[in-house]
Parts: sequence; C-alpha cells; structure tokens
Amino acid sequence: MDPLKLTRARPGAPFTVTFDGREIEALPGQTIAAALWASGVTAWRTTRGEGRARGVFCGIGVCFDCLVTVDGRPGRRACLVAAVPGADIRTQVGTGHEEAGPGQAGPGQAGPGQARPEGAEPR
Repeated sequence: MDPLKLTRARPGAPFTVTFDGREIEALPGQTIAAALWASGVTAWRTTRGEGRARGVFCGIGVCFDCLVTVDGRPGRRACLVAAVPGADIRTQVGTGHEEAGPGQAGPGQAGPGQARPEGAEPR
C-alpha cells in the first residue's frame, strides 16, 4: 500500500538530488535519509573497523550512523538534513576531508589518527 494514499498526503512536486552520481527523486520536506530509503538505498557509510554497512540507525540525529557529504560539506546527518533540489549527496569517505586510496580508510571509516565528527563515539 502506498503510504501517501493511506495518509491522504499531498506533497509538492518531486525534484531530483544526486547520490554518488545517480539522480534520485525526493519530495519537499523529506530528509536526505528518507529520500535515499525511498530510492532503495539503505546504506551509505561503513564502520571504521570492520567495514559494516550503515545507514539510518536512530533517525533522530544522535548516533552519527547516517553521515554523508552534502554539497562538499562532510559530516552531515542524513536523518536531519532536508533534501533540496539539486543537492549533491555523496557517500562519506573517512572524515569527509580526504579521498580514500589504497590502504586508507574506506567510506565512512576513520583511519588511525583521523578525527571523528563532533560528538561521535568510537564503535
């Protein structure tokens, strides 16, 4: 069943954002996490140590599992940031300030000596 029909919602016209180079549709008022989920994307970060996939965990901005880079700004919580037309959303690599290369941290992973986002706890 379509949840929009269940609630008789009448959202505004959809628009597109880009996620890792792929255009996805979003609705006015949707968070980035909601737009990604609606497009079938459920993970966009991995844990530092074991490389486990992460997406939304708490959904209220407390856990930092849903970090993405938005328009070049790393450390954005997808569950709190509203999707806006034309946004360039990317899987975050490490702290978001570096490119991953051979032997470096992968998406969403902080390597040795790299800072975690403000308030993030080690896993």
